[in-house]
Formats: sequence, C-alpha cells, structure tokens
Amino acid sequence: MQTQAKMNEGRLFGQGIGFPPRIGSDGRVAWSAGPANIRDSIRVILLTEPGERLMLPSFGGGLQRFLFEPNIVTTHRLIQQHITQALEHWEPRIRLQSVIVEPDAGDPQAAVITIDYKLVATGAGDRISMTMKLTG
Repeated sequence: MQTQAKMNEGRLFGQGIGFPPRIGSDGRVAWSAGPANIRDSIRVILLTEPGERLMLPSFGGGLQRFLFEPNIVTTHRLIQQHITQALEHWEPRIRLQSVIVEPDAGDPQAAVITIDYKLVATGAGDRISMTMKLTG
C-alpha cells in the first residue's frame, strides 16, 4: 500500500534523483518523489549558478554573487529578490508564500533563508530553511 502511495506522489509531484546525489540503502541511486522531490528541486535551483547548465544557461538562483557581501538588510533583500524570481520562474509546482532572509544568530557571517510555499497540486503548505555564508 505504501508503494502505491509513493507512486501516486511521484505522478502528482514528480520524481528524480535525490539531492544531494547519494546511494540508497538498497545500493542504488537514491530517488526522491512527491514533496521531497520539490524540496530537492528548490535546493538545486538555489545552489545552481546561471551558466552552469549548458542546455539551460539562465537556470539557477545566482546566489554566489553575494558570497563576499556584508551581512546587512540590503544584502538580505537582494537575496530575497533573487530567490523569489528564481523560484517563480523555475519551480511551477509551488506558490511562494514568503521568503525571509535574516542574520544567523550563531554566525555573524551567515544568513538564514526560510521559504514558505504551497504545493500547487494540493494546496498543502511546506517550508524549507537553509543557511548561506556571506563572509562579508
């Protein structure tokens, strides 16, 4: 029964190689399906720089440009804009609810990114958070 549910999630939301690429417990390449596949896709979009993919040269979030920028509100707003534009363009399976970028309380050279979104297919809400080093 659980396999059937995973197959339906894969059909509804898509499936692909898990990110980061890894070997599963069965010794094969690990796959992600359903909402996990969407979370993986968001990470891929944000961690890919435009120009890295030969067949899709504009694909990616372009966040590396902020690597040596100061950890200030202006930088946070620019990161927020880049994330919003990239996800609205490259991930049609979600509707963004909010993108929040704020200083990491434990690391003065990092920012915490929190993305709240709804799945288009079901309306279910989800959240992804990640830390981005700025070292500015």
